[in-house]
Amino acid sequence: MHITVIDGQGGQLGAQLVKMIRAQFPDAAMSAIGTNAAATAAMLKAGATDAATGENPVLVACRRTDVILGPIGIVIADALLGEVTPRMAAAVGQADAVRILIPMNRCDSLVAGVQDLNTKALLEDAVSKLQSVLRAKT
Repeated sequence: MHITVIDGQGGQLGAQLVKMIRAQFPDAAMSAIGTNAAATAAMLKAGATDAATGENPVLVACRRTDVILGPIGIVIADALLGEVTPRMAAAVGQADAVRILIPMNRCDSLVAGVQDLNTKALLEDAVSKLQSVLRAKT
């Protein structure tokens, strides 16, 4: 089972997610893909197994992973202040992987029907969903 975390901007959401996943699944193979070097560095420092930066790593990772986690903006072209390219968004959306998207109401993308929860609660829910996915696949 391979897990991929994708994040941009400063990578703080991705770094928190990597730490939480690593705490629950210490032996999991987990890649961190940043839309920029700062995001990649933050997630690698948080405990990702390996990391890469940019559009092509997103495209390749989406073909090779079982689960993708990240803010909902990773499936919206030009999201994360323009860091998500149309090819990145399409790769995530078309991946033959389970996607666990965190509904961040930022960067002009508002998700209707989603409570305005704090980041910690959203990340805990994402890790809980990952736990269910991993249990179902074993």
